[in-house]
Amino acid sequence: MPVILEVVVLIALAAIVVSLGSALYHLSRGTQQDSAKLVRALTIRITLSLALFALIMIAWYAGLITPHGVVPPALHH
Repeated sequence: MPVILEVVVLIALAAIVVSLGSALYHLSRGTQQDSAKLVRALTIRITLSLALFALIMIAWYAGLITPHGVVPPALHH
């Protein structure tokens, strides 16, 4: 996998976690104004997750990444 793709995926994952943490913060405060911020944070998280999924699918389709199964360890006889 190209390094730039790895960096983009890691940044997207970090942004998703930050958005989820922001939503948790606004959920715990519980005011009316925080309710709108909670919805916005969760919307951003969903959008980032869908964009990351699309990026991974495009990278797979373009041949930049290849799926693989679980490779069992070699058996010693």
